[in-house]
Order: sequence, then structure tokens, then C-alpha cells
Amino acid sequence: MTGISAEQATGNGPVRWWLIAVAALIAIMVLVGGATRLTESGLSIVEWKPITGTLPPLTEAQWAQAFEGYKAIPQYRELNAGMSLAEFKTIFWWEWSHRLLGRVIGVVYLLPFLWFLWRGVLNAELKRRLWLIFGLGALQGAVGWWMVASGLSLRVEVSQYRLATHLVLALVIFAAVVWTLRRMRERPQAVVASRLKVTGVVLLSLTFLQIYFGALVAGLRAGRVYNTWPEIDGALIPSTARLFFEEPWWRNLFDNTLTVQFEHRMTAYALLALALLHAIDAVRSRAGSAVISGAWWLVAAVILQATLGVLTLLNQVPIDLALAHQAVAIVVLTLSILQAERLATRRAKLDQQKLVLPVGQPG
Repeated sequence: MTGISAEQATGNGPVRWWLIAVAALIAIMVLVGGATRLTESGLSIVEWKPITGTLPPLTEAQWAQAFEGYKAIPQYRELNAGMSLAEFKTIFWWEWSHRLLGRVIGVVYLLPFLWFLWRGVLNAELKRRLWLIFGLGALQGAVGWWMVASGLSLRVEVSQYRLATHLVLALVIFAAVVWTLRRMRERPQAVVASRLKVTGVVLLSLTFLQIYFGALVAGLRAGRVYNTWPEIDGALIPSTARLFFEEPWWRNLFDNTLTVQFEHRMTAYALLALALLHAIDAVRSRAGSAVISGAWWLVAAVILQATLGVLTLLNQVPIDLALAHQAVAIVVLTLSILQAERLATRRAKLDQQKLVLPVGQPG
């Protein structure tokens, strides 16, 4: 059967714009999730109702019922006892907005995806990638409730482990969407030294690690202590006895506020140093204008991110600086994805595959 290129027909442009919209919504979702965490709103809805939970309380009786559910958990009893209904509504709306946005992303992803499948405009490779992203999105909904459930019985906040998992999975989905978008564009393969490809992958991996540590900092409220820079706990490098006093030693990496903040700082320094070395190497090896500019944009974003991180710490995590810090983290991640993909080897077979609209389909 003869086919025509989707760019010549109707496929490629709409698919790309759809994925751009999905990526933008995920980025917004991450920021709303950050605001939900910063305002201590994440436990205000104590039930998981994927369908009926779409509607907020509409009557005073429904609001009273929702408030009574919140009063039954430790966070209310130990942190917010005496909270008024009006105050409860404030934190409720943050969490409800976060969950609603998750549902909106699901609809915005699934309905166009089914439409493109029905029209036959997706090649086999793209379909596999998009089904994988859909599966990760479904998993993210379950992980979100798994995270919330950790704070409903024995804790006054969600587990920092589960919070970090929830955030990183959201950004893995975001990265998969951005990578897929880039792979839909046909362009010449960048001819670069192998070490640039390696450092591109390491930069992306280190960015994810830094985001994970940042989530642990948020989960432990570790940004509200040790609010000095460049020293931390009175020294550039805290004593081993302070960093590793819990047993077994590895728990300090996740539970000790000093250790978690210290590893977050050290990873930031390592990320900045590697980004600078990568950019200098790209220039010296004449890697091409796209690779060089991508490397320097990444350096600039990491410097801005580090600056915002220091300001957020010194000011004890005000919500505006904290959200700016999180937003630029998404920018750093995006630029590291683009750079890694720019340097990655493209398989010829995949390059030759195009979105195809079968002859006879309405277009």
C-alpha cells in the first residue's frame, strides 16, 4: 500500500503540538504540586476517588464532611488543631487543583492519542513510545495516592521517599515526552567525540539525581535548617559524626536533614562543574553550533538554578523563591534532555520511519 508523509498530510504537526501541550501541562502540574507541598496542603483530601473526586464539595454539608475527614488524621491533630473551615478550604483547593490537573492531563493525553491511532498516523515505533508514556502516566496516579496514604495514619506529612518517587516519575514522563518530540524531527546526526556523548548522558543522569535529592530536602523540610552558605553546620564540610550518626549508615542519605541538604549542595556543585567542562569540551572539539549553544545554555540555567537555590536557603524557603527554584529545575532538565538527545546516536531505521497516513483515510 502506498503512503504519504504525515508532514505533507495532517499527522506530524498536530501530533507535535499535542505532545508540546502535554509537556507544558506536566510542567505546570509539577509546579502546582510544589505549591501544594509548600502550603502543607497535600493531606487535605483523605480519600482517593478517581471519578467522583473530580467535583469539589458543593454544599456546606459536603464541606463539613470533608473537614471531618481531615480532622481524623495526625496532621490536623498535631499541627493544625483548631483550624477553621475557611483555613481548611484554602489547603483543600490546592490539593484539589493538583488532582484535577492530573485528571486533565490524562484526558488531554488519552483522547488525542486514541484519535491519532484511529486515523493511522502513528508509526510502530512512535506508538510503542506513546503507549509506554501512557502506562507511566497511569502508574503516576497510583504513586500519587501511595504517597498521600503514607501521611494519613502514623505521620504528620507524607514520606519523603514517596514524595521523591512521585516527583521523579512525573519528570521521567516529562522527559519521555520531550525526547519523543525531538525524535520526531529529522536532522543530521551530530558528529562529536564519544566523551561528549558520555558527558551529555551523565549530565542528564546527574540532573535527575539532583531533583531526587531536592525532593528529599522538601520532604524533610531540610531547607528550613542550616540556612547559611557556603558553610553548612559551621563548616564547608560537616563532621562525619554529624553526617552519619544514624544506623545503618545509609539511612542518613535519606533521613538525616544535614546529610540530605549536604548531598543536595554537593550534587549542585558537581552538576555545575560538569556542565562547564562539557561546554568547554564542546567548543574545543568544534562540535557544531547546536551542540555548543546547547551546552552553554545549560551552563547558564544551572548557574541560575544554583543562585535561586542559595537565595531560597538563605531566606528559609519563601514560597515565591522556592517555586522559582523548582521552575528553573524543569528548565535545567529540559535543556539537559535536549543536549543528551542532540548528541545521541540515531538509528537509521528509525530515522527512515515517518508518520504515515494510509491512502484512503480522510484527511
